[in-house]
Amino acid sequence: MPATSTSPTSSTTPLAPSKTTSPTDLPPNAARAAAGIALVLVAQLMLILDATVVNVALPHIDADLGFGPASLSWVLNGYTLAFGGLLLLGGRLGDVFGRRRMFEAGLAVFTLASLAGGLAQSPEMLVGARAAQGIGAAMAAPGVLALLTTSAPDAAARNRALALFGAVSSGGMSIGLLLGGVLTDLGSWRWTLFINVPIGLVVLALTRRVLDETPRRPGRFDLLGAVSATGGAVAIVYSLISAPEHGWTSARTIGGLALGAALIALLARTELRVEHPMLRPELLRNPRRVGALAAMALVVGGQLSMFFLAVQFIEGELGFGPLESGLAFLPLTVGIFGMSRVTPRLLGIVGPTRMIMTGTVGLSASFALLSTLSPDDTYWTGVFAAMLINGVSAGLAFMPITVLILSDVEPEHAGSASGLLQTFQQLGGAIGLAVIVSVYAAGSVPGEFLPGARAAFLTSASCAGIAFAVAAWLHLRGRRSARTRADQTSSVEVTAAA
Repeated sequence: MPATSTSPTSSTTPLAPSKTTSPTDLPPNAARAAAGIALVLVAQLMLILDATVVNVALPHIDADLGFGPASLSWVLNGYTLAFGGLLLLGGRLGDVFGRRRMFEAGLAVFTLASLAGGLAQSPEMLVGARAAQGIGAAMAAPGVLALLTTSAPDAAARNRALALFGAVSSGGMSIGLLLGGVLTDLGSWRWTLFINVPIGLVVLALTRRVLDETPRRPGRFDLLGAVSATGGAVAIVYSLISAPEHGWTSARTIGGLALGAALIALLARTELRVEHPMLRPELLRNPRRVGALAAMALVVGGQLSMFFLAVQFIEGELGFGPLESGLAFLPLTVGIFGMSRVTPRLLGIVGPTRMIMTGTVGLSASFALLSTLSPDDTYWTGVFAAMLINGVSAGLAFMPITVLILSDVEPEHAGSASGLLQTFQQLGGAIGLAVIVSVYAAGSVPGEFLPGARAAFLTSASCAGIAFAVAAWLHLRGRRSARTRADQTSSVEVTAAA
C-alpha cells in the first residue's frame, strides 16, 4: 500500500501497548488519526458532490438568471473543465510545497468561490464562480489520498479508508443529486453553493489540529510540463464537452482534440527529459496501474451519463420535483455506502481484479435494465431495481480500482499518483457524457425522451463492459505472473536440492 513509510503512525511508532508505551497514550493518537481520515473524507465528499449538486436546480437557475439553452450547460461544465484540466498541476504542487498546505489553499479557494457563486447575479458571475470552484478542487483533491494514507495507522486502517474514499467518490455524485433536490425544494438553488461555506470553514479550522504535513520534495518546477499538461487536458475536456453542441466532425472539435493530443505528446517528451518531472513516467509503466486507470475512466463515464439520463426521465417522464428526484437516487447511495463496509474484507479474500469484474458486470446489467424503460413504467417498476443494482456494483468496483492505481507508489509520488487518478475520473466523466449525449441526440425523436435514451443507456452498458474486459485482462495477466514466479521458485528449489 502507498505511503506506508511516511505515515505519522507507521512502523516507527508502536501501534500496540508495550513495555515502553503507556496505554493511555494510544486512544488520543487513534482518535486523532480517525478524525483526520474523517475530515479528509468530508472534504472529498464536498468536492465530488459539487459536480452534480446543481443538476436538479438547473431549471431554477435558468429562470432566475436568464441562461440560454446552450449556455446553461456551462454551470456544470465550468466546474468540470477547471477541475479536470488542472489536477495534474495540483498534484505536482502538493509534492513540491506540501500536500496539507495545498489542501488548505485549494479548500479556501473552493469555499470563497462557493460563496461568490451563491451570490451571483448574472450567468457570467455564476460560471466564473464555478470555474474558480474547479480551480480550488484541483488544488485540494490530489492531496486527499496522500493525507488519507499518511493518517491511517496501519494497513487495515488504510484499506478501510480507501474503501470509504471509493464510496465517497462514487456515492458523492448521487448524494449531490439528493442534496441539491432537498436544498432547491426547501430553499433556493443558491443554497446548493452556500452549503459549502460552513463545511469548508469547519474543515479549514480543524485541518492543522488533526493532519500532519507531508514531507516537501523541493526541486525545480517543471514549467513546460505544467503548461503542456494543463493546456492539453483543458483542450481535450473542452472539445469533448462542446462536441454535442458543435458536432463531432466540426473544425472546432477536431482542432481542439488535435491541439490537446499535441500538447500531451509534448508533455510525454518533456517528462522523459527533465530532472524533476511533474508527472512521473514510471507511474505509467505499470500495466496494472494503466489498466486500472482505464477502468476508472470507463466506470465514471458510464455513471455520470446514467445520472444525466436518469434525472431527465425521473423529472420529465415521471413528473418528480427536485426533492423527489434526489430521493429517487437513495437506493444507489445506500448500495454504495453499504458495500464500503464489505469491500475491505473482500479485497483480501477474492483479490481486486475479481471484485472489479463482478462490479462492472453489475453496472452493465443496471444500465441495460434502464434501457428497457417504457412510458408505462413507474419508479418502482422501472427505476428502483436498477438503482439498487448500480449502487451495490459501483461500491464493489471503485475501491479495488483505487487500490490498483495507488499500489507500489513511492510516498513522495503519492500526490502525483492521486492527481493522475482523479484526472482520469474527470476526463472519463467528460468523455462518457459527451459520447452519451451524442448518442442520445442521434437517436432521439422530437418530443420523446425514451427512443434516444435507450441507445444511450446501452452505450453506458458498453462502457462498463469494456471495463470488465480490462479487469479480466489484468486478472489473467496476474495469474500468469503468479505461475511464472511459482515455476521459477520451484526451479531454484530443485537446483538447490541437486
